[in-house]
Amino acid sequence: MSNASQKIGFIGLGIMGAPMAGHLLDAGHALFVHTRSTAPEPFASRATVCASATEVAQKADIVFLMVPDTPDVEKVLFGEGGVAAGLGKGKLVVDCSSIDPIATQAFAQRIAGLGCGYVDAPVSGGEVGAKAASLTIMCGGAEADFDRVKPLLEKMGKNLTLVGDVGAGQITKVANQIIVALNIAAVSEALVFASKAGADPARVRQALMGGFASSRILEVHGERMIKRTFAPGFRIALHQKDLNLALQSARALGVALPQTAGAAQLMNACAALGHGQADHSALVRALEALAQHPVQPD
Repeated sequence: MSNASQKIGFIGLGIMGAPMAGHLLDAGHALFVHTRSTAPEPFASRATVCASATEVAQKADIVFLMVPDTPDVEKVLFGEGGVAAGLGKGKLVVDCSSIDPIATQAFAQRIAGLGCGYVDAPVSGGEVGAKAASLTIMCGGAEADFDRVKPLLEKMGKNLTLVGDVGAGQITKVANQIIVALNIAAVSEALVFASKAGADPARVRQALMGGFASSRILEVHGERMIKRTFAPGFRIALHQKDLNLALQSARALGVALPQTAGAAQLMNACAALGHGQADHSALVRALEALAQHPVQPD
């Protein structure tokens, strides 16, 4: 059966899930969807909206998940009305959520017991990348399962890598979130410092973009900090979750992540200040509070 003729399920139509699923719909796939709230357009009119995750799994050959956290994935897979109850042999579950690597391996074993494949495929690129179909997708699973889902993932992202066995995608995503958080913290500190010292932060950013300090974070999130545009592409609360995963895993592995711990505390401070639902670039607000000086006035 070709990917073009397969029936695709998608569970979770949030900030990231909706545009990702939309690319599959635009590619001409028969899409079966389920989400906690009312299905938005174009899914309400162009996809089949299912009453449960079980129904999605019954009707689809490949089922994608894009939900917030480890307990959400477990509930969607194995809770009442979950995916597992609707699976038949030979079907494939692809989890694009960012969750615990160890739990991912346990979930995959349970799905394998039903005669089905499992690929963990967390993504990076935020809402912008999801809408532009330019996500980086880090995968773990059997090579045959990856090859089967790859043409679908290529509709959602540009940089696809099979890192290793199940769980390897989630390990890579945790590493990604460490790097992103530390870069956001670095850009925040630099812009708060520059602004408090009396320089124009916009011009400082422009100058730095031409040097070794240039980065995607400085480009995109530095601009957000200066323009005060903190509508979420990726929420502080979700990055808190990812850094907690990093620190929990590090503790289990006996690895020290001191800079990650510091970034996690800044995220916690932002949430305590009421910015948990803001974009993670709003981490700068914690440093602004400490300095009693904003990069730019709101």
